[in-house]
Amino acid sequence: MPATTPHLMQTYARQAVSFVRGQGARLWDAQGVEYLDAMAGVAVTNLGHGHPDIAAAIADQAGMLLHTSNLFHIAGQEALGARLCALSGMERAFFCNSGAEANESALKLARLHAQRRQVAEPLVLVMDNSFHGRTLATLAATGNPAVQRGFAPLVPGFVRLPYDDLEALQAAAREPSRIVAVLVETVQGEGGVRVASAAYLRALRRLCDAHQWLLMVDEVQTGMGRTGAWFGYQHAGIAPDVITLAKGLGNGFPIGACLARGAAAQLFSPGHHGSTFGGSPLACRVASTVVDIMQRDDIPARAAVLGLRLLAGLRQALARHADVVAIRGLGLMVGIELQRDCRELVARALQEQRLLITVTRERTIRLLPPLVCNAAQIDDIVLRVAGLLTGPVRP
Repeated sequence: MPATTPHLMQTYARQAVSFVRGQGARLWDAQGVEYLDAMAGVAVTNLGHGHPDIAAAIADQAGMLLHTSNLFHIAGQEALGARLCALSGMERAFFCNSGAEANESALKLARLHAQRRQVAEPLVLVMDNSFHGRTLATLAATGNPAVQRGFAPLVPGFVRLPYDDLEALQAAAREPSRIVAVLVETVQGEGGVRVASAAYLRALRRLCDAHQWLLMVDEVQTGMGRTGAWFGYQHAGIAPDVITLAKGLGNGFPIGACLARGAAAQLFSPGHHGSTFGGSPLACRVASTVVDIMQRDDIPARAAVLGLRLLAGLRQALARHADVVAIRGLGLMVGIELQRDCRELVARALQEQRLLITVTRERTIRLLPPLVCNAAQIDDIVLRVAGLLTGPVRP
């Protein structure tokens, strides 16, 4: 396989492997070599590859109707919106095509909320090490200077705070006049798999209530069962004003959603926002099938059990490894932080262990297996990661 693809823009550092077939948590390359998938397309194929129900839904809907535009009622979109609102505690949905678009929608809601409050230069609180997308607004909201480099001037209107830091929140709240919203992840996936405490999320909810800020939770990576609940904020027992979804919602088919409740659900009116392809009959049929499978097979509960097994197995296998700083996670979203740059492990895992992983923030191995893995596959991931990290141990 060529090292570069001359007719594609060079936006990705691609591995020299091309997959041609998948089934569940397994993938096969063009040479027939089998791999174990511990990244699920970066938390996308939560229900695994080649799911027969999803394949059947795509084929059936494609034979009936792909697209009509949002100038007409789309029954499948209305039904999916109702189901997601029932699961999340939200009231209304806007459908788009990606997580970045969903977060753009949330940020536009924050601006409209500011307008109603007559705040001329509104601010949104965002967090260090966060990731919300690569459009200009979501890039500005993201807490990673490396991905922002080269795109100045950034969109103004964001104040960055340390993540999971109650004191920093309280300090920001002392001058709340221009603040209109908070955008936060319950687990920072790109930021190193860092889990916010329930106390922190509850404090955020109280501050937002006290100051009329919108609490906007980015569930693009954590949503749809990944953390062992339908949505990550449910572990803290709170109700956000706005949530954003994508990734696992379509199991690989592009769909995103911005859900809102209360006053935030009333902010958009015709002309404020839109999407040519958002919420198409095909996309909504796929997402509805994903919800069907998740409810039928109790996928969030399964992810919770398997996540505990994965964490326990890794902690036991790597307990004395000299390079391991921390092993943390929630559900099937697990990070292994090392005390060195470990980006080379992505290629080594493919070559030596036939295992798909990602590395984030240069030092953290991120594991995002499909939520339909069985216990033996979780144990196999532990064995392959331990083999990859074979090296010095503490006495």
